[in-house]
Amino acid sequence: MSYDTTLIFQLYTARDALPVEGARVTIIDPQTNEQRTQFTNSSGKTAPLSLTAPDVAISLDPYATELPYRKYDALVEADGYRNIKLEGIQVFSGQEAIASLEMNPQVGRAREETIVIPENGLLVPRTRTPDAPELDPRILKEVFVPSYITVHLGKPNDRTAKNVTVSFPDYIKNVASSEIYPTWPENALRANILAQISFAQNRIFTEWYRSQGYNFDITNNTNYDQYFVYQRNIYESVSRIVDDLFTRYVRTIGTINPLFTEYCNGTTVTCKGLSQWGTVPLAQNGYTPLGILKYYYGNRIEIAAANSTRAIGASYPGQPLKVGTVSPDVQTVKTQLNRVRVNYSAIPPISQMDNRYTAETAASVRTFQRIFNLAPDGIVGRATWNRLSYIYTAVKKLAELGGEGVTLPENRPVVYLQKGSQGENVKLAQYFLRVISQYYEAIRPIDIDGIFGSGTETAVKSFQRMRGLRPDGIIGPDTWEALYESYFAVTRSSGLSVPYPGYLLQVGSRGDNVKLMQQYLNAISNVYPQPTIVADGIYGERTASAVRSFQRLTGLTPDGIIGPVTWDRIVAVRLLIR
Repeated sequence: MSYDTTLIFQLYTARDALPVEGARVTIIDPQTNEQRTQFTNSSGKTAPLSLTAPDVAISLDPYATELPYRKYDALVEADGYRNIKLEGIQVFSGQEAIASLEMNPQVGRAREETIVIPENGLLVPRTRTPDAPELDPRILKEVFVPSYITVHLGKPNDRTAKNVTVSFPDYIKNVASSEIYPTWPENALRANILAQISFAQNRIFTEWYRSQGYNFDITNNTNYDQYFVYQRNIYESVSRIVDDLFTRYVRTIGTINPLFTEYCNGTTVTCKGLSQWGTVPLAQNGYTPLGILKYYYGNRIEIAAANSTRAIGASYPGQPLKVGTVSPDVQTVKTQLNRVRVNYSAIPPISQMDNRYTAETAASVRTFQRIFNLAPDGIVGRATWNRLSYIYTAVKKLAELGGEGVTLPENRPVVYLQKGSQGENVKLAQYFLRVISQYYEAIRPIDIDGIFGSGTETAVKSFQRMRGLRPDGIIGPDTWEALYESYFAVTRSSGLSVPYPGYLLQVGSRGDNVKLMQQYLNAISNVYPQPTIVADGIYGERTASAVRSFQRLTGLTPDGIIGPVTWDRIVAVRLLIR
């Protein structure tokens, strides 16, 4: 038996923020019932598993009668998380498949979720042309890369279908892996992916669904939008290209709005826009991605960059960073890598925090690239810059959900909260919802501002539906209880075995919790450049100075106060260096 492809599992929690280590992954061949078991490492990844797949030539023939991919099943099990049974993982010859799964904590009775991956969209094409938007005063003033996009898993008016919120790059990777074949020529892949990005950006820019009163940005129904399959596997080639392109989009020269890039498969369905199958011979004949797009959308188009990138990171500096580069951008990369290392301990630490790109920096970059399925060349090009910016933001957001001003009271609040309420109890509820939203895609992330507005009300209703409560958007005793229960369930699952005590530690504080933090900071000083202090349980100026040093090291506000964010970060780093 010959093996000609590989499959890797990569498990995360909290939207790419934390790897799930030690998970058991059983891969099943449904044709032979052969089973093979692997376990995830400290980066949440399994070793590449060799598998068989059909001849690549089948995937290049638009009229082939055989499936161009082979399908496998898997059972994913991890302590503290719901099992995932994944059916129909699709692998292509010569293409590394990546099953990137978000693990949900075990809460309540649900012990397993089954996900069936349908056939690739080229085999089940759309039956009608999606609606093109009319530009009107509701459109946004600029094109930006959203941190997340909310996808409705059904027709727009199907109220039984759920919403899922995923990062924008991961959304595009999913769509591309669901709609085209990763074995196609690279220029064909790039042209199709740019069309998919622009289609999604057009829906966001025109507020196509939200202006109609819907609480999502796009659907996964191909009669209306693009094909998105929640928790499906993707491919290394697709992932690499999307990481390079997700800040770009197609527009008509002289305009800012993303072009409505209508497309279809070009065989069983034809349309006025791009033919997916038609891009293959064009690429084989030497057409560039822009040339392919102009072939279908006309010569008055260009590929533009989004004006801003919200909550993902600063824009790419314009040229690769490599050994010998001296630039403030190098220090940005070093800072982000050292912070990501807190959660991904396989990444080597960088000791010299200056503007020089050294061999030490390159070694750290190469490990990051291997973990996140990028070419491990040790050079920070556009794809590595974008992925690092996203992961850095993701891991920081997990720990910085509410800032240091949120404290946990010993007893549940007895007040009722609803739209229009303000104050610290609202901020506490928003903090709980924000933490929980990192684990449950049904809940959209919200700001923690102490004001109970429409966004908070929507998040409360989503949480209530998830917990089987009446979705009235009002936080009463039952909802408070459920919030506490879910919050502590997910934080226990995060690996932080020493829970935050519920009050600030600062100059003047005394006791065992102060002593514990002093001991942890001293242990951390053995690995990181940290001052040592006397672990006497008295929070003096030297302890505050050590805390500020740690906060600067890990990207927190250096105020010298240990609140829930700093507490969790100290515990997390201490656990990693054992």
